Amino acid sequence: MCRHLGWLGEPVSVASLVLDPPSGLRVQSYAPRRQKHGLVNADGWGVGFFSADVPGDVPRRWRSASPLWGDVSFASVSPALRSGCVVAAVRSATVGMPIEASASAPFSDGAWLLSHNGIVDRGVLPVSSAAESTVDSAVLAALIFDRGLDNLADTIVEVGAADPGARLNILVANGSRLLATTWGDTLSVLRRDDGVVLASEPFDDHPDWRDVPDRHLVEVSGSQVTLTPLKGPS
Repeated sequence: MCRHLGWLGEPVSVASLVLDPPSGLRVQSYAPRRQKHGLVNADGWGVGFFSADVPGDVPRRWRSASPLWGDVSFASVSPALRSGCVVAAVRSATVGMPIEASASAPFSDGAWLLSHNGIVDRGVLPVSSAAESTVDSAVLAALIFDRGLDNLADTIVEVGAADPGARLNILVANGSRLLATTWGDTLSVLRRDDGVVLASEPFDDHPDWRDVPDRHLVEVSGSQVTLTPLKGPS
């Protein structure tokens, strides 16, 4: 349904995470290697980051309803954007969902950036005026923001119980913390000397990439990566 990526570490260029890797999000928008649902991710993209030069910065976003591979403006500017915390995604829209910039992750409540890789029945989610779009991911993001990120695990388990067919891979960051869940789709982690990458699939063939087991919560704080099982219906 989508591919996403998160970074927490030393400031690096956005291009080095999204565009430059041989199998980065730009390539994953037309040729993902591990995607289980859908063939391409051409229904939009988004990048959110916290400025490396502004302590305590609010999240900044650049989103589009067009394919990432064709955005020459982003390709030109992204090498100059540097951040120690990034959330980026390319989108494959669920059938019947609108294709618009506001439907592309990352979503934000003004403090956090959130991406959802998956699908969920909007009927199990409360209606929220805070949702940025009518798409399932935006409504789910509004629920997660409302419940609070310290309750992310409980929220995912609750939604998964209400919709057994849901896929609920979440990636969320606030500048100093990076959280993720695996629930029905892939996620890999790469620990580097300068930080940690979480991604739907490895963006290169570095031997240190490790797959995260399904139904786990991942928390990155500093250089520490903690995995916690998510207990819920099988």
